[in-house]
Amino acid sequence: MASKVRVYGKAQNRTVLGIFNAYLVMYPHATLEDFKKAFPKELNPDSGWKVNVQTLEECDTENEKKFFFTDEEDVIKLQDGTKMVLCKMWTKPSFERLVAHAKSYDIEVAEFTAAEKGFGKKGGWRLEYLNGYVPPKPEKSKTGLYIACAVIVVVAILAFLLARSCNKETQVVEKIVTVVDTVYVQQIEEIEKNFNAAEFEKGKTDLSDASKFVLHDLAKLMEKQPSIKLKIVGHTSAEGDDAFNQKLSENRAKAAVDFLVSQGIAQDRLQWEGKGSTELKDAENPESNVNRRTEFIVIE
Repeated sequence: MASKVRVYGKAQNRTVLGIFNAYLVMYPHATLEDFKKAFPKELNPDSGWKVNVQTLEECDTENEKKFFFTDEEDVIKLQDGTKMVLCKMWTKPSFERLVAHAKSYDIEVAEFTAAEKGFGKKGGWRLEYLNGYVPPKPEKSKTGLYIACAVIVVVAILAFLLARSCNKETQVVEKIVTVVDTVYVQQIEEIEKNFNAAEFEKGKTDLSDASKFVLHDLAKLMEKQPSIKLKIVGHTSAEGDDAFNQKLSENRAKAAVDFLVSQGIAQDRLQWEGKGSTELKDAENPESNVNRRTEFIVIE
């Protein structure tokens, strides 16, 4: 049977984390017990722990937290609300057993690479959907719908009360919203910086592995914040032919958009544009590398 998902990882245990996330993508209704059955302890006998996965709450000692992925971005959140953590300790034989076992779920693993200095210091992982595979979308339960309706009613009541409150209270609420928005803008700016650090090859439009890892982080951010829409704008230096530079900048921006779409981001949340060498960042040095850049612009 053809593979449906390919896992790319930087560092061995981060690749393992990618495999478990791939399983959740393919089986969005999976429970903690489902994970324990799908990935039994026998796959990882040398870790020193009785299970490969457990709840975050069960990781109740500082010593135990050292051997499980407990950082917020690494916790696997299941649809039933369970926060699941994965064991970090995987020997090479255990890792190879897991890779072979993952094939039974149509998950294949690309050879992992070491984390690069200054980028993804803890390593990282990303997923690629293969052979036209489209992962299932989690269905919301009726309970969740009832809760959502209740929340909407409560929010409406609060909005009504806030509207009648004094101007000072209203200003405080607006300030909080602004701070939250600023956090995501700052995260996107950091992603943009990392993406430009992972340069395109000269005259090429192919995304490097490093740039794909950065875009994977951007896709995860956009999944968490469905209101975010982006315009991706490509720029080149003034070196070479203007027409070539224009096309090159367009294709580079489109390559980034196409990758985000492949990661599940809706096309209507993304725009792309190429500006060639018409807007140089360093006009005094038109052929400088700083002019070769890609901008991620939040659409209001």
